[in-house]
Amino acid sequence: MDKTTAQAELLFNRLSKRYRHLKKWAKRTGTNAFRLYDRDIPEIPLVLDLYGDAVSGAVYKRPYEKDDSDISGGEEGIWLNAMKASAARALGISEGNIFLKERRRMRQRQRTGDQYGKVSAQNFYRDANEGDLVFRVNLSDYLDTGLFLDARKRRAHIRAEAAGKRVLNLFAYTCSLSVAAAKGGACQVDSVDLSATYLEWGKINFALNGLGLRSGFNFVKNDVIRFISHARKERESWDLIILDPPSFSNSKKMTGALDLRRDFMDLIEKSLSLLGPGGTLFFSTNAKGVKIDSGDFPNLNVKNISEDLADEDFRGKRIPCCYALSILN
Repeated sequence: MDKTTAQAELLFNRLSKRYRHLKKWAKRTGTNAFRLYDRDIPEIPLVLDLYGDAVSGAVYKRPYEKDDSDISGGEEGIWLNAMKASAARALGISEGNIFLKERRRMRQRQRTGDQYGKVSAQNFYRDANEGDLVFRVNLSDYLDTGLFLDARKRRAHIRAEAAGKRVLNLFAYTCSLSVAAAKGGACQVDSVDLSATYLEWGKINFALNGLGLRSGFNFVKNDVIRFISHARKERESWDLIILDPPSFSNSKKMTGALDLRRDFMDLIEKSLSLLGPGGTLFFSTNAKGVKIDSGDFPNLNVKNISEDLADEDFRGKRIPCCYALSILN
């Protein structure tokens, strides 16, 4: 048995076991979208997320792979096709419903400021369910699907905290956290993002959840730093602020580049300036090396809630760090 065939069989066995376990949990919790595999086997550096009858994921560099290799052709292409076939067999889905993006290409697009652009035009959509919530995802055309699965419990937490509150979602992306706040009974939800495409996507998510475009649900196309500056001048404030920025962004529409490892304290402080009396800022990030403690904000109650927000499909995996910063009464 050659190396590729052996690895394909390893992947089949691993996915079959994980799927048997997670589909029971998914049925109990009412979700049809969850993480199946995250580089569990070092020689098979894939991340695979299931969305109903389809898979979206990423391909990382294999230990013995050249930096400039093209995984769509040659030996790498043969290997990738074998992994797709193995995944399709384990999950009982079509190989045509498996979409993988190269992580190296994703990083290159981030560096050039094109992380929000399309990588395809296949228009392969699905709806992801989380209990009574539903979100539109695109598995084929963007670097990300439009929904971060590792934020599932964060959405539930925001929903539980939002009743009667004015909520501001900065870097709103496709507004899944905004939807959670609105479903939780927020009286006002303002979603701010630089991408008109993602805000329109957010409106679709609101409509799918029976929220429509009601008064008090606002979608603001703006650079977050500009928005904060304007809101401060207008003396606006919110009861609950969601700050979930990208680790790095170099969009040409932004005021400078955002490197969260460098800028996170400044960004948090600016966001806190919009927090009303008794309010809470939820800050989350996947960026490595970002850490805050109570000494950084002596006038606030700072709580690391990351471990509380790890769901079943992310047990034992690296998860986003998440902090709740509340104004002391």
